[in-house]
Amino acid sequence: MNLLFIGIGGGLGAISRYGLTIFIDKLSSTSFPLATLIVNVLGCLLIGLILGSSIQSKDSTYYFFVIGFLGSFTTMSAFSSQSIDLFSSNTPIIGTLYIMLTMSMTILATFIGLTLGK
Repeated sequence: MNLLFIGIGGGLGAISRYGLTIFIDKLSSTSFPLATLIVNVLGCLLIGLILGSSIQSKDSTYYFFVIGFLGSFTTMSAFSSQSIDLFSSNTPIIGTLYIMLTMSMTILATFIGLTLGK
C-alpha cells in the first residue's frame, strides 16, 4: 500500500515541479537556473516543516508527501545537469555560485522548516 502512496505523491510532485518551473521560467529572462533553485529551496523548507512537526511515525501521509511528493518535487538531477551546463558553457563563476547557493539555501531552508515545525 505504501508504494501506491509514494507513486501517487510522486506523480503529483513531478507535475507540480514542472508547472512551477514553467511559471518561474516565464517570469525570469535569465539563463541562471532560478526555477530549479526555487523549487529545491521550497521543497526543503516543506520537508523541514513536516519532519519538524508531528510526523514521527512513517504512516501513509509520510509516504505520500515526504517520500512521494517532495521526493519528486525537488530535483537533484536537474541541479547536477544544470551545474555541468554552466561549467560547459564557460560560465564557471555562475556555475560555482549556483552550486553554493543551492547547497547553502536548501540546508538553511530545511533547518528553518524544522525549527518552525516544532
